[in-house]
Amino acid sequence: MSETDHQLRVLIVDDEPPARRKLERWLAEDPEIEVAGSCANGYEALDALAAGRVDVMFLDVQMPELTGFDVLDRRPEGADPLVVFATAYDRYAIDAFRHHAADYLLKPYDRDRFEQTLAHVKARRQREAPDDRLAALLDAVRPQRPPLERFAVRHADRVELVHVDEVDWIEAEGNYVMLHAGGRRHVIRETLTAVSARLDGRRFPRVHRSAVVNLDRVARLLPASHGDYTVVLRDGTELPMSRTYRERLREVLEIGF
Repeated sequence: MSETDHQLRVLIVDDEPPARRKLERWLAEDPEIEVAGSCANGYEALDALAAGRVDVMFLDVQMPELTGFDVLDRRPEGADPLVVFATAYDRYAIDAFRHHAADYLLKPYDRDRFEQTLAHVKARRQREAPDDRLAALLDAVRPQRPPLERFAVRHADRVELVHVDEVDWIEAEGNYVMLHAGGRRHVIRETLTAVSARLDGRRFPRVHRSAVVNLDRVARLLPASHGDYTVVLRDGTELPMSRTYRERLREVLEIGF
């Protein structure tokens, strides 16, 4: 096995050249790290994720055209690196940890903070350390932002309010989402990541990169291939559930399957 097989392949994604250069310099000094690429925008990041193995991604949040969350929404199937969000905006912390971020670097960070993050990422990658602090952080901040109760759906001549209880499931449509509610469909001009972050995750878990379901509408789970499942709603709608989200649903349901 070659030396690079033992190294962590790290992708840097940031629209600010000084931020990329700093990470490139610090990461290059670590013999356990291989810099897999340095991307100036979300589209370059998606290309890099599709091109080869990425173990860890240092990801800016606020970028033109595609945000860091959009990159995660659109990442290729099978591309599931540990993510360290690096941003100047602390308001994104809740959403970051809902994405099971390995860490959150608030700019401007110093070398000591970077080294702490890198050590944590290595430990987590090797499964040597539990990551209970993520759940603890969410529990601490969740009361500051109550879950969404209704959607405001804009039409040409009106704004229609759709209560979350009416929603059966939510589907990603590029930078929009489609609410499926009682046979009706409503378009919301937000990404699925943004909508999911505002919902109660125990009532509306994400079952796929492109789907969130109302658990009250789920009738059964059917085994599919390679450890995946099919989620069957009470109206007969069938949605794929990838392995990435299966463990989270197990925690929500508090049962094994």
